Amino acid sequence: MTGVYSGMPRWLLAVAAAGALFLIVPLTALVLRVDWSRFAELVTSDSSRAALLLSLQTSGTSTLLCVLFGVPMAYALARTRFRGQRVLRALVLLPLVLPPVVGGIALLYTFGRQGLLGESLRVLGVDIAFSTAAVVLAQTFVALPFLVLSLEGALRTAGTRYEAVAATLGAGPTTVLRRVSLPLVRPGIVSGAVLSFARALGEFGATLTFAGSLQGVTRTLPLEIYLQRETDPDAAVALSLVLVAVAVLVVAVAHRIHEGNAP
Repeated sequence: MTGVYSGMPRWLLAVAAAGALFLIVPLTALVLRVDWSRFAELVTSDSSRAALLLSLQTSGTSTLLCVLFGVPMAYALARTRFRGQRVLRALVLLPLVLPPVVGGIALLYTFGRQGLLGESLRVLGVDIAFSTAAVVLAQTFVALPFLVLSLEGALRTAGTRYEAVAATLGAGPTTVLRRVSLPLVRPGIVSGAVLSFARALGEFGATLTFAGSLQGVTRTLPLEIYLQRETDPDAAVALSLVLVAVAVLVVAVAHRIHEGNAP
């Protein structure tokens, strides 16, 4: 006995199957469209390798920033109560529903040469817009809410009983955080980081708007795919398959972490 309920209506299974086909058939069409005889050549060109390497580097850096800022943000939202908390949570999670190009414009008017902070930074000799740093900021902007949302949910599910016990035994807040809270939700941190990496890797709109598309500097793999679609559709399809493969791997890792943490 597995304990799985088997009395599901047949019509529900039919609708579920239709939904699954809606997602699977386009991916199958993509695989069938690949020119396998030129696949290695298409994905190992200089521009393709530069775009893939840049995407991996910037996505890794943005994921580290997501962990650095996202863990304290999630902990504060899950463990404290203050006026305006709901508004703050809504603003933190806003990039989840905000069109990426709007996020790119917001970053441009913040860190651009004539932006809110960019003008002061320029006086100090720091230009962020249309640089590799701009790619990292754009990716972090859209990916950070994924880690915050995932980790806040894990913290609320874990509760506060172990933290309360540690506090009654004399442990300070930092010790409780380091020895109890973070180890307790480590799977949530890892899962959130994996999802943030996946979102950063696939970022397009905010990157194009805020960082532009300069080969080797700001042209990530999604931007390379978009440009190749006009000049070499076969290369665009091959690179798309590479991105799909990476995404499948990331989703598999995140699902495995979730299953390993399930009761």
